[in-house]
Amino acid sequence: MVFTRLLGSLGVGGPTVDTVLPDWTAAPGGSVSGRVQLKGGSGDFEIEQITLELVARVEAEHDDGESHGTVAFDRFVVGGGFRLVAGAEHSVPFTVTLPWETPITELYGQPLGIALGVRTELAVAGAKDKGDLDQLAVGPLPVQEAILEAFGQLGFGFTSADLEYGHIGGTGQRLPFYQEIELAPPARYAHAVNEIELTFLASPEGVEVVLEADKRGGLFSGGHDALTRFTVSHEDAGRQDWNAVVDGWVRELVEHPGAPHAGHEPHYAYEHDGGGHRSGPGVGTAVAAGAAGLAVGVVGGMVAAEVVDEVGDFFEGDDEDEGGED
Repeated sequence: MVFTRLLGSLGVGGPTVDTVLPDWTAAPGGSVSGRVQLKGGSGDFEIEQITLELVARVEAEHDDGESHGTVAFDRFVVGGGFRLVAGAEHSVPFTVTLPWETPITELYGQPLGIALGVRTELAVAGAKDKGDLDQLAVGPLPVQEAILEAFGQLGFGFTSADLEYGHIGGTGQRLPFYQEIELAPPARYAHAVNEIELTFLASPEGVEVVLEADKRGGLFSGGHDALTRFTVSHEDAGRQDWNAVVDGWVRELVEHPGAPHAGHEPHYAYEHDGGGHRSGPGVGTAVAAGAAGLAVGVVGGMVAAEVVDEVGDFFEGDDEDEGGED
């Protein structure tokens, strides 16, 4: 897409930019290659620096409720130091490596409602301008997909996914936010939990899997949250009985009387009252369990309209509120 907002800071007749990303799905910790295409304006310009930012739409919870903001979580200088003459075209190829904790935006080719993108910043003659966003598609690592597949085989259904600002205590988390994938339990667990929230924290060595259960209250006790954490290696993806492994995780989480799980700090960035839970942009999407595992589908005639609307607003609207709130 052409960054028309460059006209604002560089004046009418300034250069325009189109950042081209691959049409395939990237993976956490993997590389993304593309090119930044520039077209000269009515005069010559010194292109001092071309920078790519990875940005995400993140939710924050605080005393006054919830808010959303744009967070940049990585930055790459991919070019610069040349003159772009009037009317000339110039292409700058690039290859960047995604952080291992980059959120998953889709599963089996279907969107999860996560707004993630690449924003291009052009520094020209002492002025900087941030253009529109290009959407970035990220799929799960093999071990992440195996775990999600197992949840689906066990009867769990996808309800939503979002990005939460804050840090999960006791983990090796590096980004300023983490992803939560919210799953509805099958009948055999529905009496004990309202939902289970799944977080992946990947690294070169493996993946930390954080599970949090919104546990139902009993006759003489209120509901509460229970949390547990496991670590798996990337090599385990194809050599584990993941249905059995994940079922064991869930049983441990559901049957454990405490909250959170012993030895782990609560992973909330903000205080919660144990009542209503966070809801991400994918409320209108459901992932139905079946022979194919977690396959994004349709429930009650509702498709991912809310996902499309919210993600679309992020990429089409004014995103210069980096780190801010709506």
